[in-house]
Amino acid sequence: MKKVIFLLFFMLLTTACASTGNLGVVTKSQADPVSLLTSSRGFNEIGTVRGKACRFFLAGIIPWGDSTVTQAIDNALEGGGDALINVSVTSSLYGFVPIYNIFCFTCTEVEGVAIEFVD
Repeated sequence: MKKVIFLLFFMLLTTACASTGNLGVVTKSQADPVSLLTSSRGFNEIGTVRGKACRFFLAGIIPWGDSTVTQAIDNALEGGGDALINVSVTSSLYGFVPIYNIFCFTCTEVEGVAIEFVD
């Protein structure tokens, strides 16, 4: 019985939610996507990559980090590549003691196939 009460109490102190979406093609934040797509350049597939970016909040008012999709894409393409195709984007929000917002964080994760454009 104590385990059940502890589990219920722990569940009340933590919360989380997530959402997922899909995109066709995304590029690095420094790239010009219009010129890349209209130039009819070929590409080589590098492989599946993942990138994650998180933002943290302490006491609900002190933020640090960057949880934007742009940052997650840049993190995924750090190892090489110019763009991602068949991209899946997941955003998650986690809270601990959610009533008082003592500590919470949000993360954005991207996963897709890295490609490199050829001249």
